[in-house]
Amino acid sequence: MYQVGDLIVYGSTGVCTVEEISLRDPLKKDHLYYILRPLFQNCVISTPVHNDKVSMRPVISGKEAECLIDRIPSIQVEGCYDKAMWKLSAYYESILKEHNCLQLVKLTMSIYAKKQDMEAHKRKLGAVDERFLHRAEDLLFEELSVALDIPKEDVPGYISQRLSNDVNL
Repeated sequence: MYQVGDLIVYGSTGVCTVEEISLRDPLKKDHLYYILRPLFQNCVISTPVHNDKVSMRPVISGKEAECLIDRIPSIQVEGCYDKAMWKLSAYYESILKEHNCLQLVKLTMSIYAKKQDMEAHKRKLGAVDERFLHRAEDLLFEELSVALDIPKEDVPGYISQRLSNDVNL
């Protein structure tokens, strides 16, 4: 069970602070609820402590974030091509539902690879790809921001800087 003040990743909402743990119905002592406040959205979420429908996990540590970034140059990906947009959406959605930072990195890298390939052929990236690229980046950059204690908008620069420093070693 998480404690008040803990930072967790709550489903596709992203990083949230556990603001409160309370009883929704005082007569039912086993019905505890987390009151969550997303860090990058303006809302409040109430969810059962024992929620098996939405993924909840702790935010990765700063060390885990740095190790993940350091792995980026060794990750090999290819763009996912499918003319059936529903298949492409389902594939991307299945990766987002894993709520795994490494999988988010692979997804963003694969869509970037596809984007570069499309641009090389004087074509534009499709709307489905763009939408999932932004969703994956948002989830990934939010968590890295919190783990590394830097502003979300500085995460892409931090990644570039860290990778360029590794090349120069």
